[in-house]
Amino acid sequence: MMSSQATPIQGSRAVTPPLSSAGPPRSPLSTESLHPPPCRHRDRSPSPMRGYLIPSPLPTRRTRTCSATARASEGPLFYGVCKCFSRSKGHGFITPSDGGKDIFVHISDIEGEYVPIEGDEVSYKLCSIPPKHEKVQAVEVTITHLKPGTKHETWAGRVVSS
Repeated sequence: MMSSQATPIQGSRAVTPPLSSAGPPRSPLSTESLHPPPCRHRDRSPSPMRGYLIPSPLPTRRTRTCSATARASEGPLFYGVCKCFSRSKGHGFITPSDGGKDIFVHISDIEGEYVPIEGDEVSYKLCSIPPKHEKVQAVEVTITHLKPGTKHETWAGRVVSS
């Protein structure tokens, strides 16, 4: 006696599905299966600064490419004076001794023990800032002379008079 449903054979991988009256079986590659199920969108945080944030990150030692770092290391050494530096913001500017435009410096590019302050003499090398490489930033910044008569802070937080 045979039933209307096919029975799997031992060792066979193909199994015929039972017939149903709901209609023909749908292909697994039908257009309905290509669309993902609708998902709920999570509401974004109501941050007041969300519309004002800059999408591109600042170039740091960590995000700089190896080739850009190598080009900067091979370049000439420049000298200047620290115009300003904010440890809490993590960046500042250097005024070149040759009188050009101020140069951006990131906290990750400062070498040595002390946090630079206004008036410190520094030496540095230049690296171009992507994506257009129109601007430059100071890298490998080292304080050559501390501004006399000021208190300097070390990266560990100790204050030293110079």
